[in-house]
Amino acid sequence: MIPSPVRVMVPEAWLPLAAAHRSRSERFSVPFVERRNTGKRHPIEDFLFTYYTQKPGALARWHPGRGVLLTGGAATERLGWKYYGPDADPDTGEPGVMFDADAFAAARGPAIDFARIILSGTAARPGNFSCFGLHEWAMAYKSQENGIRHEYLPLRLGSAGTDQVVEAHKIKCTHFDAYRFYAPQAIELNELRPTRETQRELEQPGCLHANMDLYKWAYKLTPAVPSELVMDCFELAWEIRTMDMRASPYDLSDWGHEAIRIETPEGKAAYVRAQKDFADRASVLRSRLAVVAEALA
Repeated sequence: MIPSPVRVMVPEAWLPLAAAHRSRSERFSVPFVERRNTGKRHPIEDFLFTYYTQKPGALARWHPGRGVLLTGGAATERLGWKYYGPDADPDTGEPGVMFDADAFAAARGPAIDFARIILSGTAARPGNFSCFGLHEWAMAYKSQENGIRHEYLPLRLGSAGTDQVVEAHKIKCTHFDAYRFYAPQAIELNELRPTRETQRELEQPGCLHANMDLYKWAYKLTPAVPSELVMDCFELAWEIRTMDMRASPYDLSDWGHEAIRIETPEGKAAYVRAQKDFADRASVLRSRLAVVAEALA
């Protein structure tokens, strides 16, 4: 691995950044923890803490990324953190703590390689902007027989109306982690058969779930990824999840969200406008993550 120049950060510089990051993350995580402790659920705001595997406490930890030496007494706490180790200012010899990129790359090589493949491959493909979020509808297909994932939410068009929307459209979902939750009767209605093995060939930048997953790649590459970038990915995923559920068959009016009625021409147009905006924003974040992954390789 080619060594990178070391940037030294004194406590007066990095402690405020760590505090600001904690505040930024806890704006989302604290309400989730409070709901979890009281047995409450939220169909949108719980998703990034239940579907994805990073815990609120881990999200709150600030990481400067590769090539940054943190000095001061507070930095020594990180000697107990995974993939951190002691180091020193190459110019002054002042001791500090730094992310150990070599140890991380040695331990997480396959994960780094897979992230590189997904990030670069997705960026290289054209986006599909004609899916209209029908993956959520396919998950709720034939609900009278199968039930629904969000059993506490009513279907906006009822069971029969939801089935009619599914049957009236061509469904071409490219994302395995959406497809694998389809109702059994909807699997054959999808034009593609995504698998974990074909994920690297099918991921494309118009997919809402592929763009939400930038958060997953960000935390899987943590602590190599600066926490500011992790939160940028998290907040984009939060917005996408909100739009994803607004376009779903569920009625979220009691939660303060107006439906994007993708069964209508107006709803389809609104969905595509938002989808393209998310794709543009995700493209920037995907490029930033790819730089981190390539530097680790």
